[in-house]
Amino acid sequence: MVTTLRPTKRINSDLPSGEQRVTFHNLNWAQYQQILTALPHSRAARLVYSCGTLEISMPLEDHEQASEIINIFIRVLVLEMGLKLKSMGSTTLDREDLDRGSEPDKAYYIQNQPIVAGRKVNLQKDPPPDLVIEIDITHTDMDKDRLYAAMGVPEFWRFNGCHLRIYQLQNGQYVETEKSPTFPIIAKEDFYAFIDSAKQDEISAEREFRAWVQKQLATS
Repeated sequence: MVTTLRPTKRINSDLPSGEQRVTFHNLNWAQYQQILTALPHSRAARLVYSCGTLEISMPLEDHEQASEIINIFIRVLVLEMGLKLKSMGSTTLDREDLDRGSEPDKAYYIQNQPIVAGRKVNLQKDPPPDLVIEIDITHTDMDKDRLYAAMGVPEFWRFNGCHLRIYQLQNGQYVETEKSPTFPIIAKEDFYAFIDSAKQDEISAEREFRAWVQKQLATS
């Protein structure tokens, strides 16, 4: 059954080396689950499924570097602001009732961390992650805004390698905002500065950013 599917493959050498993508159409939930199960657990590829369409992406260097740098950025903010954290990484977030599933680049429980601390998350009973981050340097046809809004994710960041877009869930839909509801002390310019600095050296960038956050908190 799976071998008869005809994927749409998009690779453009003119674009940054962010991701390679293969898209399958007209699948049902059972077929999506069959593909998900057939793939090895130790894989780099990530899956996004929404209402019959499945995209399998293979992250490349630009994508993975951005993902790791953003994770450092988030962890420094959480630690210095005295918040709690449960990192979900790219854990599969499946909602059969919504006919949607995803393996985001990063997902975090922050406000709701006490609810899921110390155990495995069950999305049929537990709230979704408080913050989900997706990095799409090359074009994707998947409507990830609608996907994560349907799942009820309160805050969603999208980064295309150059620009960050921050969304807050309001009345079931995302509204773009200039500042993060979770981290109001930072602006997008601070994010861009950290990304640029960390590309040169992650350790010194983290050290300098940590000191900057501490200063902002002390004067606020």
